[in-house]
Amino acid sequence: MSANKPRLLITGASGQLGRLVIEHLRRLDPSADITAMVRTPQAADELAPFRVATRIGDYTDPASLDAALTGIDRLLLISSSVLGQRAAHHKTVVEAATRASVSLIAYTSILRADTSELSLAAEHLATEKMLRETGLPYVILRNGWYLENDTAMLAPAVAHGAIIGSAGDGRLSSASRSNYAEAAALVLLHGAPAGTIYELAGDEAFTLTQLAASVSQRTGKTVGYRNMSEAEYRAALLGMGLPDAMATMLAETSAGTAKGALEDHGRVLSRLIGHPTTPLADAVAAVVQRG
Repeated sequence: MSANKPRLLITGASGQLGRLVIEHLRRLDPSADITAMVRTPQAADELAPFRVATRIGDYTDPASLDAALTGIDRLLLISSSVLGQRAAHHKTVVEAATRASVSLIAYTSILRADTSELSLAAEHLATEKMLRETGLPYVILRNGWYLENDTAMLAPAVAHGAIIGSAGDGRLSSASRSNYAEAAALVLLHGAPAGTIYELAGDEAFTLTQLAASVSQRTGKTVGYRNMSEAEYRAALLGMGLPDAMATMLAETSAGTAKGALEDHGRVLSRLIGHPTTPLADAVAAVVQRG
């Protein structure tokens, strides 16, 4: 690696978003100095094909974070997946980054975290406040809804002839996980003015009724959208075997969609990555082709 290149570190690097960030970094700059932070040696082994350095670091272990962040210039803090523990997890990383004097922290937050009524926003907003208080340069990547959050449920939807939710006619400006990962990779590589907040979302807003129509068109099977109350949708998700916290979050978010919580028309994401975001039809087609 060139000594002139900033040393980049991605937390949660073995997760779905982290892996995609690494893929985009490798594509955009094959000689980028990339370090992947993972929690276990097994996860480090899984990243061997990506040709990146790996360090063990755990959001609950400050000493491991100090070791992982030594010598790092730019840090991508991918938000913790543990609902209710995110703020505490992020605090340990932010404190370690402060001790390490990293030159830039980029953080994956949620769309319009400062005004969102979604309960998901609270821990993200708390993390944004932590970053402001460090005095270190930071960039906020306020990611909107992922297309994969809905397309992952298409198989049972096709089997039962219905997509369910509590979103009513609310519209989602969703983008693919890869779109958000590419934005993060570009910020890591090129930096951004300190304090920049990117409100990131897909170019195309759609309702769940339109999602159902797209699935019907692609599969040739009749799939409709069945709207439920938030409580009914939560109960249905619990019946599918989802953990309580996840079912509660998804139902509340779907109900928030009906109020416009996940609709955005700023097209900041497509301008940042330099091309349109993944269309809904393409995301549906990819899932159907995989079977």
